[in-house]
Amino acid sequence: MIWGAAGTNGQHSFHQMLHQGTEFVPVDFILPLASHSPNVAQHAHLVANCIAQSQALMIGRTLEESRAELLARGKTAEAAARLAPHLVMPGNRPSNTIVMQRLTPRTLGALLALYEHRTAAEGYLWDVNSFDQFGVELGKRLGEGVHAALLGAEPASGTDASTAGLIAMYRAAP
Repeated sequence: MIWGAAGTNGQHSFHQMLHQGTEFVPVDFILPLASHSPNVAQHAHLVANCIAQSQALMIGRTLEESRAELLARGKTAEAAARLAPHLVMPGNRPSNTIVMQRLTPRTLGALLALYEHRTAAEGYLWDVNSFDQFGVELGKRLGEGVHAALLGAEPASGTDASTAGLIAMYRAAP
């Protein structure tokens, strides 16, 4: 599965799970060295955050390092002992940093080809046709009946209680 977010939006939405989650989630950081924005200082901050997040995933932070950092920030020994476990990150989390000079149509196409190839290779390994939509097809077929029920005056018949409830909510909405 491929998902993500740009820059600091990702840091504030799901990086905690990447750093301290119970499962390893391999991460690809995509780093254009130059920005299309004239704000060079802002881009330098974004580049620094990208590199630092990759570093943090790799090296992590121990309980002792967390406690020492909190004490250095002026926390009491009691507060440091209480907060330090929350700052621990195991490290050794897999990541790649894909670096390009600048995002261009050519580099964007190369990224798309890379991820398309990855998707195809994983599909071959898992015996899944990555470029067909058998699972999506079921949703589309069911969607025809749901659409008819959304627009109809009759109660949704022959469907499960959850779907019927969602259809009723849609119909009742102003």
